[in-house]
Amino acid sequence: MGGAFAAIAARRDFYESIVIADYDEARADRAASADARFTAAQVDASDPDSVAALCREHGITHVMNAVDPRFVMPIFDGALAAGADYLDMAMSLSTRHEVEPYRKVGVKLGDEQFARAEAWEAAGRLALVGMGVEPGMSDVFARYAADELFETITELGTRDGANLAVHDDDGNEIFAPSFSIWTTIEECLNPPVIWERSRAETDGGWFTTEPFSEPEVFDFPEGIGPVECVNVEHEEVLLMPRWIDCERVTFKYGLGEEFIGVLKTLNTLGLDSTEKVRVGGVEVSPRDVVAACLPDPATIGPVMTGKTCAGVWVRGTGIDGRPRSTYLYHVVDNAWSMAEYGHQCVVWQTAINPVIALELLATGVWSGTGVLGPEAMPPKPFLDLLGEYGSPWGQMEVEPRREGA
Repeated sequence: MGGAFAAIAARRDFYESIVIADYDEARADRAASADARFTAAQVDASDPDSVAALCREHGITHVMNAVDPRFVMPIFDGALAAGADYLDMAMSLSTRHEVEPYRKVGVKLGDEQFARAEAWEAAGRLALVGMGVEPGMSDVFARYAADELFETITELGTRDGANLAVHDDDGNEIFAPSFSIWTTIEECLNPPVIWERSRAETDGGWFTTEPFSEPEVFDFPEGIGPVECVNVEHEEVLLMPRWIDCERVTFKYGLGEEFIGVLKTLNTLGLDSTEKVRVGGVEVSPRDVVAACLPDPATIGPVMTGKTCAGVWVRGTGIDGRPRSTYLYHVVDNAWSMAEYGHQCVVWQTAINPVIALELLATGVWSGTGVLGPEAMPPKPFLDLLGEYGSPWGQMEVEPRREGA
């Protein structure tokens, strides 16, 4: 993700310099080679003091977190300690309810970050959380729909689908997730979260269901076609109700039957666990082993085909007073992103959003203090820049389909 961010940022001029840091400085060096304004550094993302020291050394004004959610809180805390603003693409991790995990929420995604909002406000600093594609761009779409297209909103439903395929050297399709398997396991096997205004007196309206619940076929645009989507835990459901007036918020992901089967098997065997086990005198996390055995998502672009789509399906009453059902979306073709930037479409689509957000913050179009989501910012400047970056968004009217159809 950091490499894709660097490739996109290298074409913009809103900043003076960017320090690209990694625990493995050689990886940072490779990403930093994209532009003379980039420098590489070593950092321990699990240590807030290491993050803060790096910020102070280089006079960092904005910390952009591009690592997996395990490291959100130390980077988040290190940025605040150094007096820098902060952005991430995934929020602090959840902990399931100890007694009723498939009915009630425990510690929700982002709770740890929102609990520290007053400290960020007091410092006059901004933490813009969930600023990837999902969460991120979909949240911007939701804000735009609420501001420009709808009078009232019944449901904000993020829908993510693709027709991507990865092939081996012989042309055979293989199992190779296009995103971090560590994060995908976390999202897909945790209890999915739904928000409903009618339940606001209980846990603020948030509740959970069984994994892969409420299957629904959604017909994605630009040739992707119908994909079965299921409920998955995701940050949009925790962000959108905080700023947008609506009745219900959901997130459904087009995983596909094979992927769901693999995830269920990993869960059955305990290979989704992050608790270390001893193997031949070495302690390892089963989930880390799974991740190590699969192809690195950053390397599969040359052997991947198809398109990925992210967006939000908004249902309610339009500004003309009539019922409306609209999908606002962004599609990226892997052939285009590889040819244009050298990065596969899923990571490229995620990385473009914090670059745009940083440009809007640098130019003063976006501003604020405290812990805020993308919904707290004016959406149109973001969407205009998306087109300027060469990857415009779209919208289409949608006819509801029956669940499981």
